[in-house]
Amino acid sequence: MHKSFYKHKLLFDENMPPRKRYPRLNKHFDVKHIKLDLNKAGASDIEVYKIARIQGRIIITINRSDFEPLVGTEQDCGIIAIPDGQAAVRTDTKLTSLLMKHRQKYFKGKVIALGSEKT
Repeated sequence: MHKSFYKHKLLFDENMPPRKRYPRLNKHFDVKHIKLDLNKAGASDIEVYKIARIQGRIIITINRSDFEPLVGTEQDCGIIAIPDGQAAVRTDTKLTSLLMKHRQKYFKGKVIALGSEKT
């Protein structure tokens, strides 16, 4: 049985490159950058977390350890940690593949490391 497509909502943390560097993600999902799209440069991790929770977005970040203590404290959509220094094209491919395979419930309240995820 084939799963229906789910259009995830993503929030790039400030440490992420501009979302235009991720054409596959932008084609399939609702992607926003905390600094470049929401004009929240310098927002604290707690503020980024709250914005993501309110908007129903999965946080995409390089700073896994900064967000880990926040996950599951409220109804959140989860966090996906990107390996530092990974090329944008590789992240675009791997992240799109991961998101295409799973619905929203899979990510809720979890921190998923993209590098260790079996995709």
